[in-house]
Amino acid sequence: MTSQFSRIGRVWARIALLLPGRADLAEMRRDPRRDLLAGLTVAIVALPLALGFGVSSGLGAEAGLATAVVAGALAALFGGSNLQVSGPTGAMTVVLVPIVGRYGPTGVLTVGLMAGVMLVALAALRAGRYMQYVPAPVVEGFTLGIACVIGLQQIPNALGVPKPEGDRVLVVTWRAVEEFAKAPNWTAAGLAVAVAVGMLLGARRWPTVPFSILAVIAATVVAQVAGLDAAKPIGDLPSGLPAPSLSFLDLGSLGTLLAPAVAVAALAALESLLSASVADGMTVGQKHDPDRELFGQGLANIAVPLFGGVPATGAIARTAVNVRTGAGSRLAALTHAAILAVIVFAAAPLVSKIPLAALAGVLLATAIRMVEVGSLKAMAKATRSDALILVLTAVATLALDLVYAVVIGLVVAGALALRAVAQQARFDQVPLDRSDHTAEEHALLAEHIVAYRIDGPLFFAAAHRFLLELTEVADVRVVILRMSRVSTMDATGALVLKDAVEKLRRRGITVLASGIRPGQRQVLASVGALDLLKYEGREYATTPEAIRAARGHLETAGVLPVLPAQTPLTSRTSTEEALR
Repeated sequence: MTSQFSRIGRVWARIALLLPGRADLAEMRRDPRRDLLAGLTVAIVALPLALGFGVSSGLGAEAGLATAVVAGALAALFGGSNLQVSGPTGAMTVVLVPIVGRYGPTGVLTVGLMAGVMLVALAALRAGRYMQYVPAPVVEGFTLGIACVIGLQQIPNALGVPKPEGDRVLVVTWRAVEEFAKAPNWTAAGLAVAVAVGMLLGARRWPTVPFSILAVIAATVVAQVAGLDAAKPIGDLPSGLPAPSLSFLDLGSLGTLLAPAVAVAALAALESLLSASVADGMTVGQKHDPDRELFGQGLANIAVPLFGGVPATGAIARTAVNVRTGAGSRLAALTHAAILAVIVFAAAPLVSKIPLAALAGVLLATAIRMVEVGSLKAMAKATRSDALILVLTAVATLALDLVYAVVIGLVVAGALALRAVAQQARFDQVPLDRSDHTAEEHALLAEHIVAYRIDGPLFFAAAHRFLLELTEVADVRVVILRMSRVSTMDATGALVLKDAVEKLRRRGITVLASGIRPGQRQVLASVGALDLLKYEGREYATTPEAIRAARGHLETAGVLPVLPAQTPLTSRTSTEEALR
């Protein structure tokens, strides 16, 4: 009973660490005016993005607004970053489009709920710290790929044509261009281009002004005043959030939706932790809790489907705006969600008149601004491996999907890293002395003893090269392996070493080893290689000891004459010292 109470206590202590505390409340009280102004600015920037990503996902503008409100509030309250702003994002939209096409809107809602549960489980398993192992070229590559996909997804609305069938963005884009060529809609195309150009040029001149909302308002006014029928509006929006409901949940479909849910959870974790890291880098003294961030995103994604919203993540662009406008606590992100909620309840009729082409223009500009040319150039110039990983991840994002792209990028990055580490492993004949000691060198060769030093890791990626080099040793009688500089060894390396020693012994060559570390001894013993490296049941801590044992072996075998006890050992001793 006592042990059960102890386990319950530990679980509760872990949960308590993931919940908001007094420190969070103290932060929000520090400078509320600054946070409220930052939240207002972020809400203005987030409104057209929420609408646009909702439309792009296939669930409609109202789904995007519901996501921004619900996820924005819950992730801000329970997340691990004081500055993170969450909501619908372009990266998530890229993953959701094929899910909508295959399983429909209810499938997306179920996937979001399942992904939320997975994120909470990841938080409980303390998986947030593993984000640091994602290589920078993979991040840059999928960011570039996402930007391309987001831009291409907007082509149908930007051209004013119905979205063609299909879930491959390149195919859908090409069909949309063909439809536009048959019946051009220059009104929609003109609005989209005007909004995108206005945002890009305005942000370059006045970066603190929210040109996205200004451009959308201007396009809406022009469309209404001029009566541009070709500028199709968003359509009617509900004046408020729907009542929470689980009616969409189909327990029988959970098995088929497991794989999409894993993809959504993986993306939500990756993008949220990346966004939180970006926020930390833009400030001084801020550091997010990765496990708590996963917990907050999990709760947000569990709640969002109940209100008809799409899966949410931390939004890098909105988080950056939040930081740049002076936010210092969670109050800013909470304010952003509250203002969007007011807009949902009070201004739904006005929002419903926004042209779809204007939202497409906003997302086209957003996609262009996601591409950091300087970072891409730096990454491409770093090494050929980094450039290859970046390009491969970007192409895979465009041709396949984001999750496959990240997996491919990680696998290739891991393989190239292993190759680089394996190339650091060296197997060299030990120089007898750095100065000119040719007499000692000839003396040692005359004794038919050669020493080799193994530097670096001896593991599966480098082991077979080692086997090839070792078994090609010249015709000698004793080989001494200096192993004190072996940094790591796995079972493959130990097995290859065992194989090499056995081949040398079949050639009549005795193999001794010196400097075997405790960790290496365990691996060698597990595969039966340790006993092969001993002479008369002994191990040798230093190379001079191994050399003396080798000389004794050759004297016993009659290869070398037995030296009289009074014979000076100057030559032998100096050689041993050179091999320490």
